[in-house]
Amino acid sequence: MTRHPRLRELDLLRFLAATAVVLYHFTGFGGAGPWPEHAREVFPALGAVTRYGYLGVDLFFVISGFVILMSAWGRSPGEFGISRLVRLMPAYWASVLLGAVVYAVFRQGHGVPGLVVPNLTMLQGGLGVQNVDAVYWTLWVEMHFYVLAAVLAGIGITYRSCLVFMAAWTFGGVFADEAGSNLLQIMLVPTWSPYFVAGMALFLIHRFGPTLLLWGFVAVSYLLALHWGSWRAGTAFKGSDDRVVAVAVTAIFLVMILVATGRLAWARWRGLTVFGALTYPLYLVHSQLALPLLDAVYPGLNRWAALAVVVAASLALAYAVHRLVERPGAAWLRARLLASLEPVRGRKPVPADDVPAPRAPEPEPELVSR
Repeated sequence: MTRHPRLRELDLLRFLAATAVVLYHFTGFGGAGPWPEHAREVFPALGAVTRYGYLGVDLFFVISGFVILMSAWGRSPGEFGISRLVRLMPAYWASVLLGAVVYAVFRQGHGVPGLVVPNLTMLQGGLGVQNVDAVYWTLWVEMHFYVLAAVLAGIGITYRSCLVFMAAWTFGGVFADEAGSNLLQIMLVPTWSPYFVAGMALFLIHRFGPTLLLWGFVAVSYLLALHWGSWRAGTAFKGSDDRVVAVAVTAIFLVMILVATGRLAWARWRGLTVFGALTYPLYLVHSQLALPLLDAVYPGLNRWAALAVVVAASLALAYAVHRLVERPGAAWLRARLLASLEPVRGRKPVPADDVPAPRAPEPEPELVSR
């Protein structure tokens, strides 16, 4: 399996994307949330800016296209699937169980037993079951990409196969929308696929160098992302200014172009790895934690102090989940899943405890990334 140097600038970008989402939920959300009033009403001035924090998800998906192709290169479908399960599931299970605890103790959130059990599979999005935490919807979108990436890994990941895959996904998504085919729209997620395709093209630029064809994929994906960003501004995120969304999407593509062409290589301070490690658990736990915590501290504390408390607590819990759940959980799960592949390879099964300890993992998103 080909290994790649860690691009710590992506760790920073992932953390900034997660922070944007956190601030969106805590200060820019216009619906029911952890505050007694809508978050945007609690922070009207700040909320005018952070209401666009949902676009952190758009950045997550471009990074995901870049990093997932990087991590899948040279791997079999089974190895790729194991890498995804190991990366996503330990922190995700902790998040679902946190939702169950918040509901059981405080009667807040959606962690009822009837939802917790299917949510533990991460397949609830396809079963029509409500998410324990609203942020899980992005994981279901990511899951579509992972399945398609596993198919690509089964075919064999090469420069040529990636070009064919990206072209098929781009045109297939447009055709699916034109035909109004629910099946194809579900399989190809055309409203989000431009971000993943752009990320893949940018990774190929990073690895093999720029070509007109690869820049063409980036350009077409960018135009499609502008289209769907404007559509979301008028549907799921009503009241958002199309011009602000266009500027934000443009900034996302520009900063990822800088990553792909090595112009952010100076931002590779080793400490950024910590920010990358916090990103996924922070994304998963902040909403659930805020429900009982803000009830306890607000309005006893003023809004700014309460916001500082809930953000600091979210970061602390994210770090705890990373150290106490993700790292040991990933090591335990990886060894057993790798052992389970031995019969597929025609080898005698190896006890999980005898599987060599894996090397430090390469950067992977999640999700958000993820």
